[in-house]
Amino acid sequence: MKYVGIQTQKRRNNFRSTMMLFLFPCVILLLTWLFFLILNFYILHDEQVSGYQDPIVSITNIAFLYAVPWVVGICLVWFMIAYFSNAAIINRVTQSRPLERRENKRVYNMVENLCMATQMDMPKINVIEDDSLNAFASGINRKNYTVTLSRGIINRLNNNELEAVIAHELTHIRNNDVKVLIVSIVFVGIFSLLTQILFRTLLHGRFRVKSNNKNSGGGIIVIIVFALILAAIGYFITILMRFAISRNREFMADAGSAEMTRNPLALASALRKISADPYIEAVERSDIAQLFIDNPLKKGASFINEIFATHPPIKQRIKVLEQF
Repeated sequence: MKYVGIQTQKRRNNFRSTMMLFLFPCVILLLTWLFFLILNFYILHDEQVSGYQDPIVSITNIAFLYAVPWVVGICLVWFMIAYFSNAAIINRVTQSRPLERRENKRVYNMVENLCMATQMDMPKINVIEDDSLNAFASGINRKNYTVTLSRGIINRLNNNELEAVIAHELTHIRNNDVKVLIVSIVFVGIFSLLTQILFRTLLHGRFRVKSNNKNSGGGIIVIIVFALILAAIGYFITILMRFAISRNREFMADAGSAEMTRNPLALASALRKISADPYIEAVERSDIAQLFIDNPLKKGASFINEIFATHPPIKQRIKVLEQF
């Protein structure tokens, strides 16, 4: 794998964050316009409402222009709340809690030593009370950068292995990986919810079809088809968001761990143990799962899963580490 410096990786991640921030309102507005287009098509053609002389597209544009300030305002407020409360949201979803220094000095000493060696600020340390082995880093600034470890990974890894895992997560923070991931999680969550709202709103309209409308059956089929198309668009957007986060970030974090600890085989050994039991019971969302050192969701092995995986295969990562 071609070596990429920390500053280069940071610039790439900052560019990805900026692009997502730019594309987000564009896609939201596109979905809003499609919503009004489908809704007007349904109302004017399926219910045969009289009195409309303008083309459907013109009516759609008028409704869209009225809705733009509301859509932008609501999305902006929603994004700001999610962006600045991401730490609390992630802690609740993963059921993690702060790990006190007196509770585990071993972990704190490892984090402090690695931070001093790399001149990093000390992040917060959280723990997930789960016997499986996994870990992740999160946060958008120095105040809420956090390294979260499962109880299993603390208890079942030796000192060298645990130090290597912590170094991996600290590298994610140094490279600004966590910022890109948090932005993607916020956007994917908004897209998913908006898609569900559009889908349910459009489907709900079928119950309002007049009973004496002979074409109501065809109208229902049309509205269901278009609702499914919108849902598919929303799902496709979430896939694109995941692809915007390069899987090379894990290779870069592995390399950063090897550089910090001078012991790449320790991380390779840790990854073998983690891959045997990475499944965190509390984690059910795929967007949150991409934060972890290994995917904590149970998935069957398949070609499709490999294509859309947020992490490179563990075996491949171990092979690279063994070549250091």
